[in-house]
Parts: sequence; C-alpha cells; structure tokens
Amino acid sequence: MSAILHPATRLGAVSLRISDLGQSVRFYTEVVGLRMLRQHGRVAELTAGGRETLLTLEEIEGFEESRARTAGLYHFAILVPDRASLGLALRNLLAHHISVGQGDHLVSEALYINDPDGNGIEIYADRPRETWKRDAQGEYIMTTDPVDIDGLLALSADKEWNGLPEDTVIGHVHFHVSDLRQARAFYCDTLGFELTAHYGGAALFISAGGYHHHIGLNTWAGTGIPNTPPHAAGIESFTIVLPSEEELQAVTGRIREAGLATVQREGAWFVQDPSDIWIRLLAA
Repeated sequence: MSAILHPATRLGAVSLRISDLGQSVRFYTEVVGLRMLRQHGRVAELTAGGRETLLTLEEIEGFEESRARTAGLYHFAILVPDRASLGLALRNLLAHHISVGQGDHLVSEALYINDPDGNGIEIYADRPRETWKRDAQGEYIMTTDPVDIDGLLALSADKEWNGLPEDTVIGHVHFHVSDLRQARAFYCDTLGFELTAHYGGAALFISAGGYHHHIGLNTWAGTGIPNTPPHAAGIESFTIVLPSEEELQAVTGRIREAGLATVQREGAWFVQDPSDIWIRLLAA
C-alpha cells in the first residue's frame, strides 16, 4: 500500500498566468475581495490576512489565447470561514454585475466566477464536517443542487463588506486532465492523497486528512487533450504545505523513487504533474 499524506497537510498559495496585471489586480481586489501584499515587476502577490500570500498573479509576456480544450485549471477555490462571509462575497459580486454560477454540494456551498482571462474561481463555505455523509463504499456524498441564494443574502443583510475575511484560505484546486488514471497514479500513488469520491470514470476527488477534497481531477474536457500552453492563461503552480520537514522529505523521496525530477528554489521543492502544473512543496 502506498504511503499517505499526513492528515495536517493543507494547500497554500496558487499562482496564475494572466494577460494584464493592472486589470487582474483590480478584479481580485475589488470584485473577489483579496488585498495587495506586494508587487514586483509583472508579479503581484495578494492576501486575505495581510501576512500569507494566497494568490500570485504573473503577467505573461507574449500572452496567447489558449485552445478551448486543454488539460489544466478548471478552477481554484477560495474557502471563506462561514455562510455569512459567503453571503457578503455574493453581495459584492452582484454589486459588480458579475455572472455567478452556484452549487450546493452538500459538504459545501459554492459560487463560481471567471476572472478577466477566463481562469475559473470558486468561492465557497464548508458545512460542518460532522454533517458530511459517506455512502456504502465510504466515499463522500456530494451533488450539485441549487444554493439557497436568498438565505445567503438574508444572513449577510446587516453586515458590511470589507473584503474577504482574514482567515480565508485556499481550500482546493480542480483540474481538467487528459488521462485520469495517470493523474490518479501521480497524486495518490506518488504524492499520497486519498480518494474521497469518484463519479463514473470521468472525475475523482482526493484529499489528505479526510477533507472532502483538496484536489479535483476530471476528463470533462475530453481524454488525450493537450496541456495548456505555457504562455496562455491558467495555473502556473499551487502549493502543498506539509506539517514538518520530515513529512516534506518523505514526499519528495517518493517523487524521486517514482523517477520524477524535483527542483529546489526559494526555500521549496517543485515537481510538475502530468499536466505540466508546478507543485510547490514546503514545510509549515
């Protein structure tokens, strides 16, 4: 049996490729509700609490439009601490006339939007973990029902929008992949995530520590699709935070045993997944 990730493993910062830094900074601060932490050249780092980077935006020189069906980002997901915060976020999206998709997934309630370059964003709040239910196979029961929009708006009616709360985090990432079996082998057999749910032969949800999912993987855009070009909009990297240096060494060791290359830079280890997305691995 493959080793599994420590249950305290969590996700950290996401890095996106975008076409216009000024445009994207305005969107992510005014519409989404993040705050500028620092900017250097064509790169901006955004935060919720003022200390930890949640999102890095990099303006790409020679930016090109991506083909419609590629392996890469489906959405990255911003987790707010409660329903009232989700209601306030919804109010702000509506005030900016943003088209909002939505889904009640039983384990969570989610809002879906796109940034100016078409990068998918989910803003969501979890339901209490003790309410999450599993089926006979031990997988979490998730669905996509209509969100109680009126309830969210009513819950936040007497509250003031001041951007996303300080304890907002990156909750999960979700990718289109070209080969689900290959993606599962990498993320589960090598990195150590555990399967929490699957839908037919087209989607898998995986996590550490019994969370409903830290990563979603799907072939809804088709199988055998090419990876997103490196100069197109999409996700450049995401971060997995291990609870200790020992756990970090265990994961990087499994990666090397699988014959995959790792790169060390800026105090972290990096490896590419089968979709050419960089994964930044570091110890808390």
